[in-house]
Amino acid sequence: MPSHSLTEPARSGRPRSAAADAAILEATRASLVDLGWSKLTMGDVASRAGVAKTTLYRRWAGKNELVVDAVAVLFDELELPDLGSLTADVQAVVLQFAALLERPETRTALMAVVAESTRDEALRDRIRNSIVARQKRLVLQGRERAQRRGELPVEPDAEVAARTADLIFDVIAGAVVHRALVSAEPVDADWARRFTLLLLKGLGSAASP
Repeated sequence: MPSHSLTEPARSGRPRSAAADAAILEATRASLVDLGWSKLTMGDVASRAGVAKTTLYRRWAGKNELVVDAVAVLFDELELPDLGSLTADVQAVVLQFAALLERPETRTALMAVVAESTRDEALRDRIRNSIVARQKRLVLQGRERAQRRGELPVEPDAEVAARTADLIFDVIAGAVVHRALVSAEPVDADWARRFTLLLLKGLGSAASP
């Protein structure tokens, strides 16, 4: 479901259709791939999705909100596997993230909203709330699991723990996005292994074969 639906007040009348929402978000991503940000319109999305334009405006205030939600649902597909160790879990989610970024609709949509957000503070806030904040769940799950295994220490100070989670997310997301979308280099099993070693064991491990 689009992210804003979690906080919207209840409305009277016909309930929202999950199928219609999915079709609209898929059409939005297809429009971005075909037309780019500047040429994408609510009318084009409505036509591709087979719904009235008024249907879109009942759900989203405008293009910014619609595109961010279209990106956010893709990232909601990410799951942190439990492979028995923090190292294996991190490597697996890095490869899963990279595979998601290889999809044209993800790559195009993400780069479009990030580029547009440099000129739009409200859009940056929406990206932060609808994508970044939601995906930090993976860091929190992984850290809690690693703490139960004894692989990571428990941080008793909640504020410090929150800052640590933010930093872990920034390092992983930043590295993978830069590698895949900026440098356009492969994020393969070897790169994921070396990156995970660097993340968990520090610079001294970077040259490990």
